[in-house]
Parts: sequence; C-alpha cells; structure tokens
Amino acid sequence: MRLTATLALLLVPFASHAAAPPTNPDVAAFAARTLEANCAADAPGMTVLLARGDEVLYRGACGRASLELGVPLSPDHVFRIGSVTKQFAAAGVLKLAEDGKLALADPVTKHVPGYPGGDAVTVEKLLNHTSGIRSYTDIESIMSGGGIMKDLTTAQLIDTFKDEKPDFAPGEGWHYNNSGYVLVGALIEAASGKPWHVYLDEVFFQPLGMSHTGYGNEADAVIPRHVGGYSRKDDHWTRAMYLSMTQPHAAGGLVSTVDDLLRWNRALHEGRVLEDAGYRAMITPVGKAAESGYGFGIFTGTLRGEPQLWHGGGIPGFSSYLLYLPGSDITVAVLYNADSGRPGMLGTGYIANRLAAHAIGKPYPEKKAIEVDAATLAQYEGVYRIDEDAARVLRVNDGTLTSQRTGGLVHALIPVAKDTFLFEEGYSRIVFERDDAGDVAAMRFFPEDEGEGEVVPRSDEPLPPARTGQQLPREALERIVGGYAVGGMLLKVFLDGDTPMAQLTGQPAFEIFAESPSRFFLQAVDATLVFAPDTGAPASVTLHQGGRETVFVRAE
Repeated sequence: MRLTATLALLLVPFASHAAAPPTNPDVAAFAARTLEANCAADAPGMTVLLARGDEVLYRGACGRASLELGVPLSPDHVFRIGSVTKQFAAAGVLKLAEDGKLALADPVTKHVPGYPGGDAVTVEKLLNHTSGIRSYTDIESIMSGGGIMKDLTTAQLIDTFKDEKPDFAPGEGWHYNNSGYVLVGALIEAASGKPWHVYLDEVFFQPLGMSHTGYGNEADAVIPRHVGGYSRKDDHWTRAMYLSMTQPHAAGGLVSTVDDLLRWNRALHEGRVLEDAGYRAMITPVGKAAESGYGFGIFTGTLRGEPQLWHGGGIPGFSSYLLYLPGSDITVAVLYNADSGRPGMLGTGYIANRLAAHAIGKPYPEKKAIEVDAATLAQYEGVYRIDEDAARVLRVNDGTLTSQRTGGLVHALIPVAKDTFLFEEGYSRIVFERDDAGDVAAMRFFPEDEGEGEVVPRSDEPLPPARTGQQLPREALERIVGGYAVGGMLLKVFLDGDTPMAQLTGQPAFEIFAESPSRFFLQAVDATLVFAPDTGAPASVTLHQGGRETVFVRAE
C-alpha cells in the first residue's frame, strides 16, 4: 500500500526547525508565563532557573514555602532533590576511581564484604542500575507500616534488602534501583573513610561554592531556608508522609537550591568535577543500561532533536528536575515542594523541557484545538497494530478521540491540524497517513514529539466493543475490599462512598467497574481484575494487563 506524499507537508508546522533562538527578554517572559500558569499563590510552588552558560535568563518562584505560615517561596529556598542526588553520588565514585581508591570493575564485596551475590556485581552495575539487586523502595514492608520512618545506619539499611531475591542476574537486565545507590554510598564510605555526604561536601560542594547543598537530615541540624513538603489528598493539601532522611541515603538524601544546581551543571559539564574519561563514562550508557539511556546517575536522550542529559527526583513532599543541553549550553532546574500536582498542572520535567525547547528556538506546539466533525473523527477509529503483543486502540468517546496502548492508560487527543493530534498530557504527537484513496492507513507516532516517528499500520481487526459495567449491591462490593500483595507490591481495593476503587503501590487510585461479582475492569487503564473464589472473602485477585497475569494474595 503506497501512502501519499502529503506527510511532509503535515510535519512542517510541528518540525523542530532550525531558527534563531528568541531574545533573552522573550525567554524570560515565556518562563514567567509558564511558571504562573502552573502555580497558585496559596499552594505549594516552584523555584525555576533557566540559564545559557553562566548567564541566567530567568530565575523565579511562585507559591508558598509554608502553607501553615503563609510564607511565599523565593528562588533561594532549599528543597529536597530526591534522585537528582544520584549524579552527585556517581561523580563521587568516579572521583574515588580517579584517585585509585576503587575501580568500576571491582566487585561489591571488595568494599562491602559479605554482601550476598556481591562477587558478581561490579561497581559499574550499581551505578547504571544493571545489578539486579532488589530495590528497597519496591519492598512493601519497608515502604509501609512505619519501616521508612526508622533511623538506620548504612549497614542497617543494607540489611533491609541484602537477602531479597534478585530481580535478574547481574548485567542481564535494567531496573531503576535505589538499593544500588545505597550501596554506592557504602562504597564511598568504605573508600574514603567518611560518611558519603561528608565526602561529597569536601570534594564537591565546598570547592564549588555550593553552600546550600548537602545532607538533608533535619534530625542532625536545622537546615536554613528549608521549605515544607506537601502531598495532595482529594481536593486539599496535607503535610507529606514522614520518612527518616537516613533512608534515601546516596539514592536521594541531598537538599539544594536552583542556584547551586546551576553551579553543579556548569562545573560537571565543563570538566571541573571529573577528568574526561570519568565524565564520558558517566554520560555514556553501556550494556543493558543503553536500552534505557542511563549512564551513571544521569539519563541521556534528546530534546527537540538536541542531545539532552537529565535526571528527575521524587521524594515524599518534593519533586525536582535538572537538565542540560550540551549543544546549546542550556541548564534548567525546577524544584517543587509537593509530590503531586493540582489538576491540569504540568510536572517538573514537562516544565523544564518546555522552557529549554523555547530557549533554543524549537518550542513545542501550542495545544489549540481545531474543529473536527464527528464523521472525520470516526475515520481515525480502529486498531493500529504495533507488534504481535501490542496495539493502539483509537476510539471516539463523548466527541473526543482517545488513544490507548495495550495495557496502558486512555489518553485524550487534541486535533491541532489536518490529520494531526497532540496528546492532552505530555508532548507526544500522532500524524495519520492516508492511502491513495484517501483512507486512513497508518499513524506515525512521535513520543514526546521527538525523532522521525514510528509508523504503525492500521489493521483489519474490528474495534473492540466498549466495556460496560453493571451495578452491584453494596454487600457484593464490600466482599472484595482489602489489601492484596505480591512481592513488594500492594493492591488496595476500597470503596469511595459506593464507588469501588483500586490502587497499586505508588500509583493513583482508579475506579473499577463490575462485569460480574468477581470480574472488574478499569476504564482509565486497559486492565482486568478477577477475584477468587467467587463466594466469600476472596483469597486472591489476578491482574490481567498487557498480556500478563499477576496474582495478588489477600494480605489482610
């Protein structure tokens, strides 16, 4: 089937065209508008810094540092930065390697004697998440029931996960792993003879003038200008869940400011932190980590066609994001004193990407919907086959075209040009391709509006019928209420009034709909829950999602 040549024309309005960057005042004005649109003066807020080289193009803040006291945020406030900590810890290990105190090929047991299976796990595999060691933040007994609140030494923290079954053999897979970076902290301590954060302070923070960056344990000492952290519960804010800051360790235990993060980016990427060989290793994914674009404490990728180095952070009460565009010498740092957003608010990563894209003259397209009649929308409906196991189902719901990948969420699409739609959330784009007869034959999917796009043909498969639920009496719903566990995951089933809900560890709660007293489905996600047995309190529930089955056993 030959597709028409109109595709090139359709791509023009959205291409990452080469253009002169906007003026500095234009960049600052756009950043200010973006921050204002994603911030409320009486809610937790953000500090944002955008720079080209050493020149700060925008530095601002919006929202409150303390909801209780009504204190407004300012750009020099101090935030927990979560997993952005990892690049500092990784650089610390590389610095020790330069000094001959350790090597990337060293087995873990050389520095942490007796660690189970550590002879096969190298320092490098800890740094790039290919060790296979179980991440302690995936272990339910640690993350709930007060486990995360305990003050622990490095050795005690390692004891909480060292006997867990590995996720995979070392080097045979990739899984984001906080346990690995606790061990990175332990390596720093063993090789330097100092607490991990003291070593980082002495070799990096003090020499670079990062006077507001350091260990975030307020139980040790008050941290000046440290903001409060918050969580969203229903339609109001609460103080974030307490955790002992001994536990994030070298995986996420630092605090900083946007100014200090700029100092770090300038020093790291200008060669004032590491020698060239160590820096290149840090930003060059290898082995299984290459599939996820992960170096050592830094993700690699592209933004509007330009190379990008970045990492985000999330910890109770806080979200963070730090990116760098080597070609344009752009830094963006975004710090937010909440771990969840208000409805319609962009996350820290989306805001950082949006500001960087505008600064280099390659802005993301505006999501301004055009009129598309019902008959035209219906032309796009169908099953677009990615491979044997996965497809995208496009369906019109209440006048809106939606896209759902097998096992994934339902995403609303916004029509912005002929045969061109943007995802309501994020920056991904779909351009439909037509055959010579003018019929829709395929879609070209651009994840986060990057690259050349993936062509996905429209199959002859019939559109799956929309699933409909039935009303069950309350006693039938109460029967399935409870907690169901597998490994470190907990699936909670509960009632919000008379509405049954399901929530998986670390995920939002979703409404579930009954097809029978024992079979429920989700509309927001392509998934089914089957409770067994059919009568009495269920002993288990099986999650069917993306062609996989996961059995959760009743835990309470």
